[in-house]
Amino acid sequence: MYFWVKTAHLVFVMAWMGGVFYLPRILVNLAESAGQAQVQERLKLMGRRLYRFGHIMFGLAFLCGLALWLGFGIGGGWLHAKLALVAVMFAHYIVGGRWLKGMDKGRSLPSSKTLRWFNEVPVLLLVGVVYLVLAKPF
Repeated sequence: MYFWVKTAHLVFVMAWMGGVFYLPRILVNLAESAGQAQVQERLKLMGRRLYRFGHIMFGLAFLCGLALWLGFGIGGGWLHAKLALVAVMFAHYIVGGRWLKGMDKGRSLPSSKTLRWFNEVPVLLLVGVVYLVLAKPF
């Protein structure tokens, strides 16, 4: 059962990470498509759907991770560090979603340059998460 739960956890994490990587890219495209109403509406629709899908995938990954932790005794200091990085990544995802939702209320996005930097943050966090999971340094 352990390997089935772990497999499900990894699949849901990978699906969520697709959203984590793609939502900021949609925001960059939105910022760079100012004045193109049709393009912006399509990007907003894509972003809203992706954001909703990402929340579902995160929830399923969280539940599987919780089952691994509680049911199989997975843990250690590395897990706390990993969870901290995942929390930062989830907060990053929520900020992106709020920026997207803010556009529907007439708010403008940060500059495309700022959004491009925002787009790189999850990569750095993911490197830390993968290292912690594989090396379990503490």
